[in-house]
Amino acid sequence: MPLRFTLRQLEYFVAVGEAGSLAKAAEQVNVSPPAISAAVSHLETEFGIQLFVRKHSHALSLTAAGRVFAREVAQLIANAEALHDVAAHLAHKVRGPLAVGCLLTFAPLVVPGVRAGFEELYPDVRFRQFERNHSQLMEMLQRGEIDIALTYDLGLLQDIVFEPLMELPPYVVLSPSHRLAARERICPEELVEEPLILLDLPYSREYFLSIFTNVGLRPNIVERTTDITVMRAMVANGIGYGIANIRPLTSHSADGKALVYKALQTKTRPLVMGAALPAAEHRTLTIRALIDYCRKFVAEQEVFGTVLTDVPEAGSDLRAAF
Repeated sequence: MPLRFTLRQLEYFVAVGEAGSLAKAAEQVNVSPPAISAAVSHLETEFGIQLFVRKHSHALSLTAAGRVFAREVAQLIANAEALHDVAAHLAHKVRGPLAVGCLLTFAPLVVPGVRAGFEELYPDVRFRQFERNHSQLMEMLQRGEIDIALTYDLGLLQDIVFEPLMELPPYVVLSPSHRLAARERICPEELVEEPLILLDLPYSREYFLSIFTNVGLRPNIVERTTDITVMRAMVANGIGYGIANIRPLTSHSADGKALVYKALQTKTRPLVMGAALPAAEHRTLTIRALIDYCRKFVAEQEVFGTVLTDVPEAGSDLRAAF
């Protein structure tokens, strides 16, 4: 029996389900709203089910049948996209869709440069990017929403493997007027009474707190933020100090005020930045090419203002410290 619908129509249906309106879906897939509407109507006629109900202000929501249909369609589209991987293997060519997640804190320093260089080198790759926190990246990997995540070696799940790229030791962020700003190295004991602006992200927060708890101390947290740019700006304005592993190449905060970065004298291990991906017997040529490109990128660009060091074997984690 010949198929009387197309993958493109199914993609339009998915776009409407995710966007909740014809207009927003049309913007996302860069076609006209009438084309989207016609595709949805065709699918409803072809399969004999109502996929959406219209709500106020032209909003659309999936019916119960539509939600079941959407799950099957998502799997069908994923299987269709996997054919690109099969073709790439057969043709020995880096090509096809590539969904890349990156940790929020270092996405601005990594994703633009990696994407631009990788797409120039491999123009047949369709690169999509997602900036999330570490927990969200792990969930997206498990659900198959991304192919690979650039993140830390923290909280790795059993079915996730990790390719280390570089070590990132913790350091202290201070304003130039801070009493410790002239020091070359600072230990946790000297910071414990100072006001801390905690970078409060899943797994990262436990790592930063372990710097103190591992030596029996409790830091003086005066504020928490999930945005490393906000943390730097607060430090630059004299509200407190910060701790981070991501050292930018600039010595100024987003509002133009000066910052100083000082080595943190601690027994807490450096974090390892690398590529997390689902465990699989075989990796596609595209995934292997991206990992190789990322390794070359961090080595040549000296990202994060630090020099690439010998990276320990993957598998060590912080669970014993908590």
